[in-house]
Amino acid sequence: MRVLKRFPVRLSDRPDHELVGVIRMPELTVSPLRSILKRIIGAMLALLATVLIVYLDRDGYRDANGDGLSFLDSLYYATVSLSTTGYGDIAPATSSARLVNVLVITPLRVLFLIVLVGTTLEVLTERSRQAFKIQKWRTKVRDHTVVVGFGTKGRSAVNALLGDENVEPDHIVVVDTDQQALEAATSLGLVTVHGSATRADVLRVAGVQRAKAVVVAPNRDDTAVLVTLTARELAPKSHIVASVREAENVHLLKQSGANQVVVSSETAGRLLGMATSTPLVVDMVEDLLTPESGLAIAERPVEPSEEGGSPRHLADIVLGLVRDGVLYRVDAPQADAIEPGDKLLYVRKVTSAETIER
Repeated sequence: MRVLKRFPVRLSDRPDHELVGVIRMPELTVSPLRSILKRIIGAMLALLATVLIVYLDRDGYRDANGDGLSFLDSLYYATVSLSTTGYGDIAPATSSARLVNVLVITPLRVLFLIVLVGTTLEVLTERSRQAFKIQKWRTKVRDHTVVVGFGTKGRSAVNALLGDENVEPDHIVVVDTDQQALEAATSLGLVTVHGSATRADVLRVAGVQRAKAVVVAPNRDDTAVLVTLTARELAPKSHIVASVREAENVHLLKQSGANQVVVSSETAGRLLGMATSTPLVVDMVEDLLTPESGLAIAERPVEPSEEGGSPRHLADIVLGLVRDGVLYRVDAPQADAIEPGDKLLYVRKVTSAETIER
């Protein structure tokens, strides 16, 4: 009776080569023209090397005409030999010439063919390359950020990480089921995982159990709750930030394990309401939330010279003080005096002062 081999069902239990297509590592893009030129140059170098070898050892070859080998004959022999045509009108006659054909010209012939069919071989070796990169990444990735959902909210979160937080692209993993969204993430140099983040094995493949932070930004609130529950179970110490559309679902996210919850609909609604009467205030808020230019809200540790003083008297525009993980507004009594180990939330100038265009 033949026993059928059973393959692991869970993605996280599969070997790295079976995750090619699920995990996609960023690739260095090369223009098609440059790739073709590199292959042509490689083929010409192989041809030139063969011509020189044959011409230097021309006395060891027999020509059908019996008049010896010229440089043109050597070029002709190299061409028909590397292309595996082999008419037989020129052939190695001495033992040394035959040995050189076996040890040198045959490998050059293989190299020449590899260059010519490089596109096909590139497709065949892509899985091996990806499997090696996936194996290397999975063994080394630590303290990264997992972003669930690469829609409008997920992309904005990634832009903030890349811009304001100076996070390296390969330390951000995007999990989504939309192939176009994953293609957009890959173009930014991000690592992507194709699958539903509501499944624990998909999050394991993304390395959520070793992640520093998890950004939950799907399009549905119920999905956000389930993803948060799953992520918290796998990563008890990770900082989970979730986004919901409706404020009534905030308590569900916090009960599911989210450290912070952002209500996207209420935030947008407030800005819309403010824009009707005080549009310049909205422009300033957008400027503060845009890390690439203008002003940005940032966090920094206090300096020894600032300890004991008031944050309201500093040169920076301080908005709040963080002490033992608790945020106090700058006008709170706890923020009257700066203590060692405190952190400051302040307005940081990203670029020179400019007029905000409406």
